[in-house]
Amino acid sequence: MAFDFPESFRFADSHEYADLDGELVRVGISAFAVDQLGDIVFVDLPEVGEVLTRGQSFGSVESVKAVEDMYAPISGKLIQRNESVLASPEELQNDPHGEGWLLLISPAEQGQLEELMDAAAYAKKISAN
Repeated sequence: MAFDFPESFRFADSHEYADLDGELVRVGISAFAVDQLGDIVFVDLPEVGEVLTRGQSFGSVESVKAVEDMYAPISGKLIQRNESVLASPEELQNDPHGEGWLLLISPAEQGQLEELMDAAAYAKKISAN
């Protein structure tokens, strides 16, 4: 199955994406990861105001197949979380790169974005699996 990843997105090895949106960074999980999970039944996200550290777990996503931790692709302060995904986890499944975003973070340092894979490198990584 081929996936279409937005060019502006940067990806972590653990399948989370980061998308710079003005001064803030929108974080979610890739369509590939959502596809691998199957039917998503529950999403657990941190509270607004929490400080996230790159590489550390910030929550989990539960599907009928498994519960997977999600890891912060960059460090920063949580400004907003997507309450509609918490109420209706299927939004994450239906539109992971759009309405299914998870967090809005004020980045500690934007340079961390450059350390993530671009869309082409991420697509190559998952096609090799």
